[in-house]
Amino acid sequence: MGLVSRISTRKLESIQGGMSQFYTPQTSDETMLVQIPAGNIDEIFVHHFQTDQLLVVRGSFVLVALQNGHYEYIFLSEDNPQVLTIPPGIPHGAINLSSQPCLLVNAVLRHGESHPLDYRPMKPPFAYDLEKVEDILAQKTVKTPALSHH
Repeated sequence: MGLVSRISTRKLESIQGGMSQFYTPQTSDETMLVQIPAGNIDEIFVHHFQTDQLLVVRGSFVLVALQNGHYEYIFLSEDNPQVLTIPPGIPHGAINLSSQPCLLVNAVLRHGESHPLDYRPMKPPFAYDLEKVEDILAQKTVKTPALSHH
């Protein structure tokens, strides 16, 4: 039985250099800058010949991935520098319910030639759970109350 490919996330390693923080770049065959518009609910994409490595540099969004017959919702934000890796064959889309666009870098790893089917959107096989997405967003945007002085 072969290994099951799954989406993974990992924190970026960084070093401090003066006032700047330097993050380890991702190895890639092609690097794309992607903007997810505000109020966007994307269709599904399935890449068969590439691995996506996503890093949010401005804003936030929720990645929807169809794995094991159900959707998984993964929140990504500029406030938590991490790389989300999507191996070939995993259907995925983006939801940005905020009023601001999200800007991310996709450090693509190619597995053979690029194929037009890798960029053809498909209708999701069943509806996204937008209530769940809103709950995830509400949890991520809750601010810690300021400490009061007695």
